[in-house]
Amino acid sequence: MSDAPPRGTADGQMGDAPPRRTPDGTVSEVPLLRARGLRLAFGLTEALRGVDVDVCAREIVAVTGPSGSGKSTLLHVLAGVLAPDAGTVDYGGVRVTDLDEEGRSRLRLAEFGFVFQYGQLLPDLSAVDNVTIPLLLTGIRRREALRRAGEWLDRVGVGDCAARLPAEMSGGQAQRVAVARALATGPAVLFADEPTGSLDSLAAETVMLALTGAARESGATVVLITHDPRTAAYADRELTVRDGRVTFGGLVG
Repeated sequence: MSDAPPRGTADGQMGDAPPRRTPDGTVSEVPLLRARGLRLAFGLTEALRGVDVDVCAREIVAVTGPSGSGKSTLLHVLAGVLAPDAGTVDYGGVRVTDLDEEGRSRLRLAEFGFVFQYGQLLPDLSAVDNVTIPLLLTGIRRREALRRAGEWLDRVGVGDCAARLPAEMSGGQAQRVAVARALATGPAVLFADEPTGSLDSLAAETVMLALTGAARESGATVVLITHDPRTAAYADRELTVRDGRVTFGGLVG
């Protein structure tokens, strides 16, 4: 059970969800990510109260809701960062909730990418070195890792920032570097937690265009946490979380 599934595949035994048409015209009949009955409490506070979620391959899903609703907790459970008190998460042929902490860590390294609200770039490293690090961790030689990092910085429109430190970039530029870092390893699923939360509207638009464009080009599935309806509008489908429950799901637009 600790072996990671093939990148971007889903096990046909995991359910019979209705097909959804993805932006490139292909139809996914089986969820790549499936959660059932998720419950998680922090002390007396119930963060998740029996959540069911399906996310299909190549889909961009926005999870919205007010602060404290449980949407970031849901992301962390789907990604195997947090273990739920009850319920299951399946990714491809693997039941994530059956893995131990080491197994979940291996899965995240092999299959998932992450973008956070403040980018979390290493402040003493240049943009290209920040993008290179996860590639080196997967065993890629430094020369090749630097080449790929440079290509990804170009793809998200910040190739001219390659030699800059994070403090020498604008918030939007730094966040696009974070997007490049997350996608450079070729993850099957990109988890983005409030990626525009600290940006003004113009920078947020630039980041979302870069994130969604690069994800569609690479074939990554995206789970996007946001409280901003303008950011959610870049997704194919929206789920709303309130008081630890998913209360609505529908197509965007």
